[in-house]
Amino acid sequence: MTLAVSPWVQRWSHLLPSGATVLDVACGSGRHVRWFAQRACRVTAVDRDAAAVEPLRSMAEVVVADIEDGPWPFDGRRFDAVVVTNYLWRSLLPTLVGSVAEGGVLIYETFADGNQTVGKPSRPDFLLQPGELLRAANGLRVVAYEDGFLDAPERFVQRITALRSASASDPHPRHLLTSGPGASGG
Repeated sequence: MTLAVSPWVQRWSHLLPSGATVLDVACGSGRHVRWFAQRACRVTAVDRDAAAVEPLRSMAEVVVADIEDGPWPFDGRRFDAVVVTNYLWRSLLPTLVGSVAEGGVLIYETFADGNQTVGKPSRPDFLLQPGELLRAANGLRVVAYEDGFLDAPERFVQRITALRSASASDPHPRHLLTSGPGASGG
């Protein structure tokens, strides 16, 4: 079963031009790898499950790595987008933010405190605390941030879209909040 693309990721994908480099962190079966590959982006997928990522090799650079207990496999590399969904390893947050290139975007969505009242994950280690993604994205320009309850399926989430300035001389990049006339908020 392939999961649907996150509406949050869909909503903010228009910030990336064709050919952009995208890092999908803890990509699993690759729903976002496929999404960005179809949008003509150059995708790098990382996950520790070799079997899950094997089918993605035709559309992405695939890296099998344990990013929690092993070294960060992308030292020195920066990406036009770093995309993370349903994954949290707090000690990696500064590395993920640091992997966003100048002019690039962080698109992040995962479970938040409160989720323990409706299902899994329920351990505090895997639930963001109020404002945690805002603090993690310090130094980036926050375009959108949400922290709250979604009802289908029931879950508590935090999600952020944040840009790194293209240069010190242009700290206020122009970015469309939607992908065009009549675009929905996803």
